[in-house]
Amino acid sequence: MRAEAEWFLNAITLAGDFSGLAMILGEMTDRMGFAHFALTHHANILDAPNAIIRLHDYPQSWVDYFDQHRLGLSDPIHRASHRTSAGFRWNSVPDLIQMTPGDQRLLDLAHDYGLADGFTVPANVVGEAMGSCSFAVRPGDALPADALQWAQLAGVAAFEGARRIWLVGAGPPGPRPRLTDRQRDCIIWAARGKTAWESSRILGISEETVVRHLKQARDRYGVEKQTSLLIRALFDGIISFSDIFGR
Repeated sequence: MRAEAEWFLNAITLAGDFSGLAMILGEMTDRMGFAHFALTHHANILDAPNAIIRLHDYPQSWVDYFDQHRLGLSDPIHRASHRTSAGFRWNSVPDLIQMTPGDQRLLDLAHDYGLADGFTVPANVVGEAMGSCSFAVRPGDALPADALQWAQLAGVAAFEGARRIWLVGAGPPGPRPRLTDRQRDCIIWAARGKTAWESSRILGISEETVVRHLKQARDRYGVEKQTSLLIRALFDGIISFSDIFGR
């Protein structure tokens, strides 16, 4: 999946509109082994049709039901994504929120409409409507467990790409933040899954210095989460997949 992920990040960086982004996300969804995707702000589309991001290839009959019943805020998958910053399987939703009988009936109904199981990546940005990117499989198909780490990456990257189009249109991006060499080193080791303490031992600096470098890098990008920082650094070419996996 590494080659597919590199292709995906390069492709969405070049996407100039939502239709292009949807095509790219649909292709990545298929390559990961899912049947459907939905990238959306959590709001009722009938209340704000032009004010939110929403891209999907869900069955239209389910989308019609979802919209007519104004489920954008009450949907249990959406509510669960407000309780975590990490991607989660749909069968873990009861661990994140208190499920009601109505919630379970809704998930059962989604199954009947062709959305049997899935994986959702939260995309909650301070000052904006909460959102998520979900990948789903059809009834009878198994969730591609070996692709979930790539689905996490794809979901975050796709939402960042959608926000870029939504906020600034298809015009040229603004100047990229400049990071120091040490900030880049800390980002690489974080991307490799190292804690701040482990990174400090590798780099020969204090744990507090690693934490400070990562915070300064997040501040320069204007993001709060480490995952968003790693995605933006990959987008801008500050780090590459070779930096993460090549050693």
